[in-house]
Amino acid sequence: MSRFYTFAAPVRFYALSERAMPWLWVATLLLGAAGLYLGLVVAPTDATQGEVYRILFLHVPAAWLSMLLYLAMAFWAVVGWAFKARMGGVLARAIAPTGALFTLLALVTGSLWGQPTWGTWWVWDARLTSELILLFLYLGFMGLVNAIDEPARADAAGALLALVGAVNVPVIYFSVRWWNTLHQGASISMTAAPRMAEQMLQALLLCTLALWAYAFAVVLRRAQAGILAREAGMAWVKELSQ
Repeated sequence: MSRFYTFAAPVRFYALSERAMPWLWVATLLLGAAGLYLGLVVAPTDATQGEVYRILFLHVPAAWLSMLLYLAMAFWAVVGWAFKARMGGVLARAIAPTGALFTLLALVTGSLWGQPTWGTWWVWDARLTSELILLFLYLGFMGLVNAIDEPARADAAGALLALVGAVNVPVIYFSVRWWNTLHQGASISMTAAPRMAEQMLQALLLCTLALWAYAFAVVLRRAQAGILAREAGMAWVKELSQ
């Protein structure tokens, strides 16, 4: 456990993320290529939706990540605020743009999927509306922390907003159970057997892992930039620029 905490120091975190970065990009490319090949070429055509269902291989992982990244952002924001941990605020800021990107991707691909299946690009459905609110929460967090010059005050304000906004995540997840919505239920359930063909499930899991690897890679790179900005006067940062 003590070894884990050593990486909370910016210099150690920077070194660890630098070593992990190439592996994450390789995983992104290999898993993404395999997942898209299985999903677009090997997986059978859906009996009900035809070929349009294949957008789920991007839409579903993006929707999952939009929620999980928000919880991760809120967690690190609160850790940074509560324990005065420098890396907490840095990681929260690094996660926010990637979370917003996946939320936007989920909304756009959902509209592209919804038009041929529902006959409309958008409805004020509980799932869609709460996902849109999630995008606004990401944008609000980024706008708030960037509007305050003092990092400690910015981190505290961002943590409070992120913590309050976390209430929206279970609303998104359970909306299809709590309300009568157009949106279909969960593609994969922990309590029931998969309802899709094996090739579809394999493709979905591979695409999910690929997007996870991508998210880790870009968040770590953005965290590195945040570390360099906050630690600009430190000797180790000056050595990197030489």
